[in-house]
Amino acid sequence: MLVGDVIGRSGRRAFCKITPRLRKEKDIDVVIVNGENSAGGKGFTRKSLDELYRGGADIVTSGNHVWDKRDVLEFIDQEPFLIRPANYPEGTPGKGWCSYPFKAKNIGVMNLSGRAFMPPLDCPFQKVEELLHEMRDECDIVFLDFHAETTSEKTAMGYYLDGRVNGVVGTHTHVQTADERLLPHGTAYITDLGMVGPRDSVLGVKTDLILERFTTAMPVRFDVADGPCVYSAVVVTIDDATNETRAIERLLLQEDEL
Repeated sequence: MLVGDVIGRSGRRAFCKITPRLRKEKDIDVVIVNGENSAGGKGFTRKSLDELYRGGADIVTSGNHVWDKRDVLEFIDQEPFLIRPANYPEGTPGKGWCSYPFKAKNIGVMNLSGRAFMPPLDCPFQKVEELLHEMRDECDIVFLDFHAETTSEKTAMGYYLDGRVNGVVGTHTHVQTADERLLPHGTAYITDLGMVGPRDSVLGVKTDLILERFTTAMPVRFDVADGPCVYSAVVVTIDDATNETRAIERLLLQEDEL
């Protein structure tokens, strides 16, 4: 199961509440979650990361907010299953992919950032070729969390990797898209997973603050909203014998209806 961006305390609560239930109901083996907004809406702290692990996360990905809490620099190099976009410059703390052992399999997860309307980083299309070369002898199953703004860049990446990885999922926009499918050569794809965050909000932030920002054009503090959350994810089924992707199922759950 791949889970959308967890937003602040509200999102962590919903993630920890719903994930164990889904793991049991849907017989989930491995959970990959984007946690870059888990601490106060931006970045990681030790507390927020540990809460995701306790709630059922096996691998945690990130994006452009990974450095927003400087606490992350104290532990990112020691965390084997916390990754940041691989197309940051050489020498940046952390790593851009990991290999997670599960039974007799090694599940590889890559993290890349898009460049359209995003901070200028190395080309993700060139970088993914390097990553695939590094991972090919170690990983039996491979997923990419592509943290990008535009639907076009994410869709392009899906087709670029079609048939070469098991799944490409987009993150960053916090709004789930309804285009989950298997691409022509068998790669599971969705343009954006969405978020685990407050339903009555603007992308997880208190609505009145965002309205003030749009109506006055003045800067405001982005505080995470309260209330029941949406839980956005996909479940990807892999054939245990061939390591081929068989299906993708989209989940959009309402915390207060469970």
